[in-house]
Amino acid sequence: MLMRRILALLVLLACCAARAQDFPGKPVRLITPFNPGGAIDVLTRLIGERLSARLGQPVVVEAIPGANTIIGTQAMLKGAPDGHTIMITTMSTAVNNPAMYAKLPYDPVKDLAPVTQLSYGSVLLVAPANAPYSDMKGFIEWAKAQNRPISYGSWGIGSSGHLYGQVLQRDYPVKLSHVPYKGDVPAIIDVQNGSLDVTFSSPTSAKPRIAAHAIKALAMAGPARSVSMPELATFAEQGVKGMDLAVWVGVYAPGGTPKPVRERLQRELKAVILEPDITRRMLDQGQVPIGNTPDEFQANYLADAPRWAELIKASGAKAE
Repeated sequence: MLMRRILALLVLLACCAARAQDFPGKPVRLITPFNPGGAIDVLTRLIGERLSARLGQPVVVEAIPGANTIIGTQAMLKGAPDGHTIMITTMSTAVNNPAMYAKLPYDPVKDLAPVTQLSYGSVLLVAPANAPYSDMKGFIEWAKAQNRPISYGSWGIGSSGHLYGQVLQRDYPVKLSHVPYKGDVPAIIDVQNGSLDVTFSSPTSAKPRIAAHAIKALAMAGPARSVSMPELATFAEQGVKGMDLAVWVGVYAPGGTPKPVRERLQRELKAVILEPDITRRMLDQGQVPIGNTPDEFQANYLADAPRWAELIKASGAKAE
């Protein structure tokens, strides 16, 4: 019996190796589960172009938005698990959705085969330019002195911006009122005109208005300062704990895609994002290129997902 199992394993490994050597044998379908023209979609198309040159096969990018990435994910999972169908998405697919939806048409562990985390994203907290504070200590003291909840914006219920606010409210004596927007730019505009106290934002959206002195930055979330705004201290550097969780963009293949195929994709994708102009573009968007291995990606996911899920549960966020 043991010998049969060993032989079966050897056959399986040989098959996987053969499939890896044959990959890619046809065009690769690269799904982006977001609207065409958005930041992730634009980056995906640029990466797809460079990936095609490295693989020697066309990489066809297809935007399939809807239901907080669920529709695009379902489309990806219909592809054969051979590396010819992959998806670039945000952490919402594997982290937020399982915590926000009572039922999902996929299992993030069994159905999503990790390829690589492309990048960690940066999220900052901004306030009006004339606010009587310029850092987190000043903001917390000001917020405590107000006889009302402090309004803060994000780009949607259950988004990282929403959850970062929940950390502040949970761990510090401030009362916050979440205001969800369809994107961070409308929230920034409301901070600028004074109808919203503060908002979380991406560096891409905030930097032009910071440069114009219309708003000011208070702190950066995540484990380290953003390369796109190295002058801005993190929450942790300012003594505010619990804000070290980073948002990320990752690449998945359908569950069952052989590991050697995923490792080939990871190596090629890492080479693409380390091309100087691609790296520069990502940094300008507030994304730090990573390109880790499938195993490293999965380890990071398993470590971070429970912490995000706890925040989502505490926030009461549900799918709309």
